[in-house]
Amino acid sequence: MLLKRIYNFYYSGFKNLSVQGKKLWLIIIIKLIIMFAVLKIFFFQDFLSSKFDNDKDKSEYIYRELTKIKK
Repeated sequence: MLLKRIYNFYYSGFKNLSVQGKKLWLIIIIKLIIMFAVLKIFFFQDFLSSKFDNDKDKSEYIYRELTKIKK
């Protein structure tokens, strides 16, 4: 019941947007797609999988890095 009310709230809000409001939301959605999809592919590659073969080695590396004392 609560989810249906939330859905109806947003549905009616977006339905009654002006043309400029719809264009702004389109720009926001495009920027989010670029940030989370494209940038992740090129800049945030899976470092641990390329360095280690199993989960135990990955967890040991993370533990060492988190508990390392920096001077």
